Amino acid sequence: MQATDAVFYIIILVMSIVIHEVSHGFMAEYFGDKTARFAGRLTLNPLVHLDFFGSILLPALLVLSHSPFLFGWAKPVPYNPENLSNKKWGTIAVAGAGVLANFFIAILFGIIIRFTPSLALPIGFYFITSIIVIVNLALGIFNLVPIPPLDGSKILFSLLPYSFLKIIVLIEQYSLILLLLFIVFFSNYLFPILSYLFTLITGLAF
Repeated sequence: MQATDAVFYIIILVMSIVIHEVSHGFMAEYFGDKTARFAGRLTLNPLVHLDFFGSILLPALLVLSHSPFLFGWAKPVPYNPENLSNKKWGTIAVAGAGVLANFFIAILFGIIIRFTPSLALPIGFYFITSIIVIVNLALGIFNLVPIPPLDGSKILFSLLPYSFLKIIVLIEQYSLILLLLFIVFFSNYLFPILSYLFTLITGLAF
């Protein structure tokens, strides 16, 4: 990955993660919890959301190591599920808001790519918009994996009956190990999904 490409990837990655997190906060507020607003986190200013390791150090290390992909995270936007007007569906909506925001961005820019070739726009335009689509699809797909603290786990656990509580607690207890195992051994299985959705939305080969 060239240095200029890496800069674009990091900027787009950080802003996509920020939008993801802010979407959680706005959805929580919609259901009655203003924790994120009181914490000053309902803003697109990336400086408020940056996590030193996840937003700066890790992406930089991946660039320096010539990694074929970039990944990172921001500080989670805080919310209190006890303040939600509907705890079950509110929790599902809050968790799903970030994922839906990423998919919405991917679809929006994917449609732009699909329907603007006749305008003869600069190649750099399609390069940047393609990165936006890829990064947001990747974030949306990855966050749907049902392993804590990813959003997919919050959605799944909210739908499971109370009898699964002990299993949920056990999974949460070993969540970091499970997440690392998934990233190392199973994350490659997400690439065909990413490739298919990218082609479906943009009409371009991945």
